[in-house]
Amino acid sequence: MRVEIISCLKDNYSYLIVDDNNNSACVIDPSESKPIIDFLENKNIKLNYILNTHHHYDHIGGNKDLKKKYKSVVVGFKEDSDRIPEIDILIDNNQIWKAENFEAKIIHVPGHTSGHICFHFFKEKLIFTGDTLFSLGCGRIFEGSYEQMFQSLNKIKVLPKETKIYCGHEYTFNNAKFCKKYDSENKNLQKKIEKIEKQLENGIPTIPSTLKEELECNIFLKAKDIESFTKLRDLKDNF
Repeated sequence: MRVEIISCLKDNYSYLIVDDNNNSACVIDPSESKPIIDFLENKNIKLNYILNTHHHYDHIGGNKDLKKKYKSVVVGFKEDSDRIPEIDILIDNNQIWKAENFEAKIIHVPGHTSGHICFHFFKEKLIFTGDTLFSLGCGRIFEGSYEQMFQSLNKIKVLPKETKIYCGHEYTFNNAKFCKKYDSENKNLQKKIEKIEKQLENGIPTIPSTLKEELECNIFLKAKDIESFTKLRDLKDNF
C-alpha cells in the first residue's frame, strides 16, 4: 500500500491509498472530485472506496461525482448516515473495516464534530485523523466538548509511536508558531520547525508527521489535564 497526497481546495489534503497489486484505491475525505479524478485517470487506477472522517463539506464535497464516475462505495460513521452524501456502509467505533486488501480500525473521536472518526490502517501504521489531530495542532471544537476532544486525542496518543499521521489540512506552519509561543524551550520543536520551513520552501507537504514527533512537539498532546488543554484551545482560537 502507498499513500498519495492530493491537494484540494485552498489548504485541504485528500489521500489516495493505492493497492498496486489490484491497481485499486480508497480515497480519504475527497474535498472535491477533479484533482482526484485527474490523478486516477493519469495513473489508470480504479477508485473502489470513499472513506469519510466527518461530514463537513470540505471533506465530502467530491463524494457524489466520484461515486457516479467509479461506482465507488462510500464508507462513514453510522451516526452521520444523514449527513454524509451517498453513504453505503455504516461503520461503528472500534469496528474493523475490511475490503479487498484494505483494512482499518475505526476510532470514534468526537470533538470537532459529534460523528468524527479516524481510520487507523494498523498493519501499515497509518492513521487518517481528518480535523481532529493536525501536525502540531488539533481541530476546533464545533459540536463536541473540550472533554471529548481531550479524550479523543488521548485515544490517538496510545498508538505506536512510529504511526504516520495524515491530517485534513496544511495548517502546520501556523500551528508551529503557536506551539513555539507557548513552548519556546522545546528543542525537538525547534528542529521540527526548521524541517517544516524547508518543506514549505520546496513546495513539499509537511504531512505526514509521526506520532513520536507529535508527542514531542504538539503542545495539545503535551497537555496533562483537561484544564490546561481547555486553556490552550481557547488561546489557539484567538491566535
